Amino acid sequence: MKIWIDADACPNIIKEVVYKVSARLNLYVYLVANNYLSTPRSPLIQFIKVESGADVADKYIIEHIKPSDLVITADIPLAALAVENQAIALNPRGEVYTKDNIDEILSMRNFMQELRDNGIETSGPSALDAKTKEKFTNALDRTVTQILKRTS
Repeated sequence: MKIWIDADACPNIIKEVVYKVSARLNLYVYLVANNYLSTPRSPLIQFIKVESGADVADKYIIEHIKPSDLVITADIPLAALAVENQAIALNPRGEVYTKDNIDEILSMRNFMQELRDNGIETSGPSALDAKTKEKFTNALDRTVTQILKRTS
């Protein structure tokens, strides 16, 4: 099992949680971004810089994930592709994307995008706080445990 992070937009507080899980469980983490990111010195953590451009990091992740991998992303289309490729996706707010819920979530995302494209203001997500970090940490622990049980 590997953890892939769509790293350009992933909050640092979430990356720190993942680094701790990586060290505790000896899991590889790959951060994919088109801008340089500082990462802890660890043989388990690798930064992959991709070319600039729309969805380049997403394409890289999709080309390299395996069914037992976890993708951390707030990008719902990327999450949908990960789920389609039998991986599990988790957003930085602790919501797990699965084959059972991704179509509905993608539909809602597309609807909200349509509203914004037509000039209707929609509110964005609230700022990450301690409760959100805790929700993400709990979801990450549960998800990693499920994947490890499934693959062992």
